Amino acid sequence: MKIVVKIGTSSLTNDAGVLRHDVVEVIARQISQVKTAGHEVILVTSGAVALGIAGLSLSRRPTDVLSLQALSAVGQPQLMAAYAAEFGQYGHQVAQVLLVPHDFVDRTQYLHARSTMLKLLELGCIPITNENDAIANNEIRYGDNDHLSALVSHLVSADVLLLLTDTNGLYTANPHTDPTAEIIRVVSADDRLLQVDAQESGTDRGSGGMASKIAAARIASWSGVVAVIASAEAPDVIARVIAGDDEIGTRFLPHDRQLSARKLWIAFASEVEGKVVVDAGARAAMIERGTSLLPAGVVGVSGDFAAGATIEICDQEGVAFARGMTAMSMTQVEQSQGKRSSDIDNSGTIEVVHRDDLVIL
Repeated sequence: MKIVVKIGTSSLTNDAGVLRHDVVEVIARQISQVKTAGHEVILVTSGAVALGIAGLSLSRRPTDVLSLQALSAVGQPQLMAAYAAEFGQYGHQVAQVLLVPHDFVDRTQYLHARSTMLKLLELGCIPITNENDAIANNEIRYGDNDHLSALVSHLVSADVLLLLTDTNGLYTANPHTDPTAEIIRVVSADDRLLQVDAQESGTDRGSGGMASKIAAARIASWSGVVAVIASAEAPDVIARVIAGDDEIGTRFLPHDRQLSARKLWIAFASEVEGKVVVDAGARAAMIERGTSLLPAGVVGVSGDFAAGATIEICDQEGVAFARGMTAMSMTQVEQSQGKRSSDIDNSGTIEVVHRDDLVIL
């Protein structure tokens, strides 16, 4: 079995942001055990920013992207050194893999990243993956590597994505504030629970929370991958998840519809920068016939976006039914909306969103 294990900052560090070496040791031991049993494991880890904060003795986590990127550059070597030391005790070689969003959007980059990751597994290494915070333009937005881990599970065609956190799984309410909250063991691919507005994490050391993990589970589900949210402190959690133990965490079942990495990014992981409203005819054509969105069907536009941005596509009732990567800027959409393709003077760009960059939700 091939499994992607993600562990977040709140599980890896204490309240002061200092790395918990006991947690690193437990994760290394568990991954080493399942690897020795014949499974392939990729670890996606957060914690670089928190270690940078602790290393520079800052009193709190900055909020500006530039500072966060600089801090990650300080913390990342410390993080890898800790993992290398612990895995080395079990005779396993680790490899650092740093990724950016572009690696999942550009087809060439995607295939190169996939080939590298699979070669590392073939060589017997344990890839330890993180977002390349120091150079990524908008890394800190993606939820403490939850989205990244889901995209990695698609990248390597994993069987299971395990999201380790500081709670036992998904509950009917926030278990920290509601004593009647009950854990949910199984969530189907079309369950409305995948749309819940879950409470954010109570710690300011990481950027993720339960909502981010549910979004990651949704990405995994639409990749055909089983996702599990479970506590990092549960005994033998990795082996139990691989064994299919239904008493550990919350298990999200895979969807029968599977999307490409590019479309997964557009649908679930990219930031929405604008919105277009379309008429009933355009909506039907996109949903029923899989067509591109043409200017003739657009009746409204909002936001300030450039070509290449991700936008929501709504019907005239305001309900979003699709997302896409636009081929036009907001100004171009405004100037061409309602016009037939033959009436548009636009240097060859006649689609608002090409069908290859369109995802029906």
